[in-house]
Order: sequence, then C-alpha cells, then structure tokens
Amino acid sequence: MSLFSRNVGTLDRAVRISAGVLLIALAAMGSIGAWGYLGVVPLLTGVLGNCPAYSLLGWRTCAPRAR
Repeated sequence: MSLFSRNVGTLDRAVRISAGVLLIALAAMGSIGAWGYLGVVPLLTGVLGNCPAYSLLGWRTCAPRAR
C-alpha cells in the first residue's frame, strides 16, 4: 500500500471538507481566532482523499479496490 493511495471514503471526505471550510470561515470572520486556519488540514485531506495519519495507522474509510 502506497503512502499516497486513497484511504478516505466519501462520507469521511464530506465531513472533512465541511469541517475545514467551517473552521477557515470562522477564523476569517474573527469568531474563533487564528487557530481556525488549521482547518486547512482537514480540507486538504478531504479534497485529496488521503490522510497520512490513516496511512501510518493502516486505516481506510473507503471501499477496497477491486483487483
């Protein structure tokens, strides 16, 4: 298994993207402070469909590929 293969499923991706956008928007509006810009991390992992932490732990939330 490659470190950069897809390991984030559809629902997981949607949650990550939503949470990332929400955190960034709240930070931009000044509601939660600069730490909200950490929302870039879940946003990128959701958009790319890959979570490095999942790779290290051997986790997958997407369906296995047919061979």
